[in-house]
Amino acid sequence: MSVSHVLTIEPITATGFAPYGDLLDFSGEPDKIINQGFCGRFHDRADLDFTDGCAGISLFQAEPRALPYRLEMVERHPAGSQAFIPMSAHGFLVIVAPDMDGAPGHPLAFETQPGQAMNFHRGTWHGVLTPLHAPGVFAVVDRIGAGENLEEYWFEQPFEVQRP
Repeated sequence: MSVSHVLTIEPITATGFAPYGDLLDFSGEPDKIINQGFCGRFHDRADLDFTDGCAGISLFQAEPRALPYRLEMVERHPAGSQAFIPMSAHGFLVIVAPDMDGAPGHPLAFETQPGQAMNFHRGTWHGVLTPLHAPGVFAVVDRIGAGENLEEYWFEQPFEVQRP
């Protein structure tokens, strides 16, 4: 199967990622200093959004992927947001696409930096968890509840994701 388009990875920024979710990082000053003055709390950084059910924390262990990466499929979760928090000091690949009348539009590729996490808004088309380095371990905060919360879309022609 041939590749239809090349996606160039961009550094992730809060502004560039805002239509798709929240960038979670240590930007700005802490909202509060706690723990006897030894800890800054950067409070409530993600818009967790669930139609029902509740927030749950799961641990994911994903195999690292290599670049160039072949993007064949995206998914979305219509009933809840989904946050990925790496548990290692590595960035990871984040792929999103705008919704175009129920199908994904042209995808975008971002790469986080060490110390950054992200939260997909509810219903955002996104690629699968794509660490670029081992060990690929993440804490994931998402909706736990009954009912279907996964839609997949397979592209007719895959995309090749690469660094500039």
